[in-house]
Amino acid sequence: MNHPIIKIHVEGFGTMTAELYPEVAPLTVANFLSLIEKHFFDGLIFHRVIPGFMLQGGGYTADMQHKEADAIKGEFAANGFKTNTLKHTRGVLSMARTNDPNSASSQFFIMHENAPYLDGQYAGFGKVTEGEDVIDAIANVTTGNYGYYMQDVPMEAVVIKTMEIVSE
Repeated sequence: MNHPIIKIHVEGFGTMTAELYPEVAPLTVANFLSLIEKHFFDGLIFHRVIPGFMLQGGGYTADMQHKEADAIKGEFAANGFKTNTLKHTRGVLSMARTNDPNSASSQFFIMHENAPYLDGQYAGFGKVTEGEDVIDAIANVTTGNYGYYMQDVPMEAVVIKTMEIVSE
């Protein structure tokens, strides 16, 4: 099966290249590629950064306005989707969600370090193959709170300039 290749260009940090795995999360990969084609992620930020854990983005603008997309079915074992065996190791891309297992839409996270307790609980769907230095640089930004409801927010916006599909 083909593994689509994408590039995530982050202003001031560089580019990450990732391959996506439709054999482990077909709906998730299709949704992510569709959002890239619509330029959904362009100008959005990594709004939650926790060193030693993960970087989360894909849902907020630099002025913290929420950008929504339609939710999809969660493709992970705890939600009855047994074929997704991707482990949450460094560089893995996975879908963020609320307590509702079918609430993932556009927000995703990139693992900074391994987190095996997420395996089977979230829909991993790809992995960074180039640009781990970008992951590390973003993980080391200064963070703080935004209002009373958001923690671990970079004090200076970490902007996704654009995402592109290199090959499908």
